[in-house]
Amino acid sequence: MSAELLSSLASVLPADRIASDPESLLVYGYDGASGVTGRPDVVVSVQEEAEIVATLRVAESLRVPVFPRGAATGLAGGSVPSCGIVLNLAPMCRIIEIDTANLMATVEPGVINADLQAAVEAVGLFYPPDPASLKQSTIGGNVATGAGGPRCLKYGTTREYVRGIRAVLPGGQVVEDGGKYLKCATGYNLSQLFVGSEGTLGAISRITLRLLPRPPAVGSVVALFASLDSAAAMVERLLADGILPCVMEFMDRLCIECVEKAYHLGLAPEAEALVLIEADGTPEAVESECRRIAQICEEGGAFNVRRASDAGTRADLWRARRAVSPSLSRLRPARLGEDISLPRASIVSIVAEIRRIAAKHNLLIPVFGHIGDGNLHPNILYDPRDPEETRRVHIAAEELIRAAVAAGGTLSGEHGIGIAKRDLLPLALPELNQSLCKQIKQVFDPHNLMNPGKIFP
Repeated sequence: MSAELLSSLASVLPADRIASDPESLLVYGYDGASGVTGRPDVVVSVQEEAEIVATLRVAESLRVPVFPRGAATGLAGGSVPSCGIVLNLAPMCRIIEIDTANLMATVEPGVINADLQAAVEAVGLFYPPDPASLKQSTIGGNVATGAGGPRCLKYGTTREYVRGIRAVLPGGQVVEDGGKYLKCATGYNLSQLFVGSEGTLGAISRITLRLLPRPPAVGSVVALFASLDSAAAMVERLLADGILPCVMEFMDRLCIECVEKAYHLGLAPEAEALVLIEADGTPEAVESECRRIAQICEEGGAFNVRRASDAGTRADLWRARRAVSPSLSRLRPARLGEDISLPRASIVSIVAEIRRIAAKHNLLIPVFGHIGDGNLHPNILYDPRDPEETRRVHIAAEELIRAAVAAGGTLSGEHGIGIAKRDLLPLALPELNQSLCKQIKQVFDPHNLMNPGKIFP
């Protein structure tokens, strides 16, 4: 790292915003992606937009790359630096406003998803996007990756709730787009360009989000099936019946076995699939829907169906789904978590293909995810200390992704591309599409300084 970079940053920022000691550089060299690491030259932890502006001006003048970062819970290496400046946005964590009249919230990028949910629910409102990492992940990171979660079937992903963006572009210009209105037919929607851009266009400094009235009641149903085909057919029948649950989660047999061995929740070992379904709305509507959901599950071949409407019993039903990740770690020390998005009709065939790939490479690949919207998370379990097993893991991951694309799916539903999937991007994005995306980046970032090396091969 050049002395010029450090002195230039020190001339425009308070000293406590800048870190270049080896311990800090090490901590900021990874995210939640397995096996993806890097090392920045310096970390700048900003507390206000003016400090982002100052940092990006220095970076532009010295042609130094900048890697925006929130809580680093991402699973695709999207915030991992290769050099240059890590722009730590986590300290910008103010909920600026909860506008109850317009059902909008304005937040800084470092606000934790669960903190925003708690704040809006305290005034009777609801922010639906709920990634699995909601207790750690930031809203800025959710926007940058287009994060989703279990409630996407009914409520959609983060993209559907972004109404306005304020961002700092390379060189320090500030762009603002959108606002507290729900409808807009005025020019290009620049705000939506930033959703899923993974920090490659600029650094988000403020976000305006749409809120909803909080549903007064929630109910859950858990059903165990002897075959995945029966579970998938039940999902289709449920939707055809006119019921739109807010959650439809799925676990395969290996997940069920792992959870049961670790936590002894009374899950039947002969079950091939567990489906967790949740309905929300008025108490009367929830009671009626849960009763009908349970009936459809039983008629569709479920051999064990449990219902819950109170918070305590619902939490018990959710324990199995929430226990998947920690229970898998008991089998192998590491896992490569994939994120494929498919047409729902392809789920049964793709799970069968995943099992074939697992057997071919002698690997354990449990599958869970959001069966209602076709977003599955195969997790390839392995020991990173075993080079031969690690080699097989990466071969299996590519075969799995190729199978998903061949089945009409795509590389990612909610984790993004980052480093982990960039070389496979051409499988899902035609050359013309890639070219147009790169031209858009060139307009925003002509010197390729914002999170370089991400998304595109």
